[in-house]
Amino acid sequence: MTTEAALLAREAPAPPAGRKAWARRFQQVRDQTTGLAAPLSAEDQQIQSMPDVSPTKWHLAHVTWFFETFLLQPALGGYRAFDPAYGYLFNSYYEQVGERHPRPRRGLLSRPPLADVMAYRAHVDAAIWTLIDTASEAEWARIGPLVELGLHHEQQHQELILMDIKHVFWSNPMRPAYAPAAPAAPGAAGTAPPPAFADFEGGLVEIGHDGAGFAFDNEGPRHRIWLEPFRLAARLATCGEYLAFIEDGGYRRPELWLSDGWAAVQAGGWTAPLYWSCEDGACSVFTLSGTRPLDPAEPVCHLSHYEADAFARWSGARLPTEAEWELASASAPVDGHLADRGLFHPRPADGPDLTQMIGDLWEWTASPYVAYPRYRPPEGAVGEYNGKFMSGQMVLRGGAAVTPAGHVRPTYRNFFPPGARWAFSGVRLAQDA
Repeated sequence: MTTEAALLAREAPAPPAGRKAWARRFQQVRDQTTGLAAPLSAEDQQIQSMPDVSPTKWHLAHVTWFFETFLLQPALGGYRAFDPAYGYLFNSYYEQVGERHPRPRRGLLSRPPLADVMAYRAHVDAAIWTLIDTASEAEWARIGPLVELGLHHEQQHQELILMDIKHVFWSNPMRPAYAPAAPAAPGAAGTAPPPAFADFEGGLVEIGHDGAGFAFDNEGPRHRIWLEPFRLAARLATCGEYLAFIEDGGYRRPELWLSDGWAAVQAGGWTAPLYWSCEDGACSVFTLSGTRPLDPAEPVCHLSHYEADAFARWSGARLPTEAEWELASASAPVDGHLADRGLFHPRPADGPDLTQMIGDLWEWTASPYVAYPRYRPPEGAVGEYNGKFMSGQMVLRGGAAVTPAGHVRPTYRNFFPPGARWAFSGVRLAQDA
């Protein structure tokens, strides 16, 4: 098995309808990406509002570069790059591929224009269809896993497009809306009841992906871990609960914060979650549908790990470990409020039982992003996808209202630096039993 195929540690995908099914899947994901960009003007797609944000136009080109670099150039005979300069402009962090344009300066790329980027996408799409159709069975066994990896990579950037354009629009004094406002959820603008807790016995448990279906390399190997008995809140923490933390001086009390978190509060002047605005006793929140009054019943969103940890400590609780979260998720529904709902904002919990495990918000855990036992990053440039980031980051679980349906699973390990706030991230409380 080649290095690339070993990345997924399994045989090439073989859906019932074979290659045609993969061609349809490829087209579906590519169309979803352009659909997300469709409400945006060329000017919208050019802006980079902070170093962590990438312009929509760059996302459209980068996911295309991924297919061109890792599939077409090595595997499709006679393929000619759309523009050799794009290898430098749209490489993200793959050191083994070559030099790249600095990330904080992506917003300066007024050229190529958006029309050229869309032509680039069409050029690569046509070549991928040819590759899927003409590859021999032996070649497909090698490239099939890379096609699937490329599609999941593109779905990650679909979420980033929404995360990033939200920050771009929030940075605009006009505070434009990306999408129409959704109808109010049942029980909206109310106060959620105190959270119930679900009890778990712990013990010697297995976590990690079991090898059936797609997974990123960092989700395995599956391994055993000992857990003491614990309790997990049945729902995500709400805006109303977080507002009580603020009103109790949460951002002014250093005893609640990790040292680095308190430094971040001081340096950033944090007094509330990102996208909140509170004046004269009333709070509003900026969403992808524009600014609206704060709903105390909906989950509190856009917290850093530091804020989630401080809130948990103030609540007399803690953050769950990722192993605790994964064990609890085994008893929860896998479907949830994801991007296919088209709301792009978390909704209030709809019942007292364990809920919101998948969708609504990524949930911060107390676990640093490190390798599982026996993990080895794959060799080659594709191996830079996950393994080299296992330092200085914290794990989040569960997916969010901007995560594509079919992309997330209970073993999925998202990760961000602990000070990151622009992700759709929230908090679920945990306690020792």
